[in-house]
Amino acid sequence: MCMTYEEMQAKLKSRLKPGRYEHSLGVAETAAFLARRFQADEEKARIAGLLHDCARQYPNEQLASEAERRGIRIGQVERAMPLLLHAYIGASLIREEYGIDDEEIARAVYRHTVGGSNMTVLDKIIYFADMIEPGRAYPEVEDLRRLSREAGLDEMVLEGLTQSIIFVAAKGHLLHPDTIAARNDILLKKISAEDLD
Repeated sequence: MCMTYEEMQAKLKSRLKPGRYEHSLGVAETAAFLARRFQADEEKARIAGLLHDCARQYPNEQLASEAERRGIRIGQVERAMPLLLHAYIGASLIREEYGIDDEEIARAVYRHTVGGSNMTVLDKIIYFADMIEPGRAYPEVEDLRRLSREAGLDEMVLEGLTQSIIFVAAKGHLLHPDTIAARNDILLKKISAEDLD
């Protein structure tokens, strides 16, 4: 049985640390704003935004075993950076604990951290909402927030992916191949569209 949005909020609040819960509320409202702007399903965006970090209820050291228990494949990058697994586990957890049986929402939760090729509108909205929600504070966030009000969806997500890659590379961390694939996919579609003009 599917819960009401308020029931989801109450359950999530009981399972996450207060700061993570506040972040989730911020992503939900930011996702709803972006859904309105890009004529997407606002309810799905709000739910995916609220629940995107639901698997953060598990400590980092437990994420690999939770992924294995659900048959989620763990790649080399995830083995080195197990925190990434929370997105994949969350896509299962929304069914298990919140009664959400919606492939679009599950996919957006699954992809919210590293992206991927052929991202849907909802995937892009949740990925970007996570980057710019009101609690985020980092040097480029105001530029990204401005894009969320002024730019097209692909233009804004492309910039978000680019900033993410620069940030991760500057820290000397591994780049996830899905993030590279997401960026390349948007660029290739842009190049293809320009060739048609």
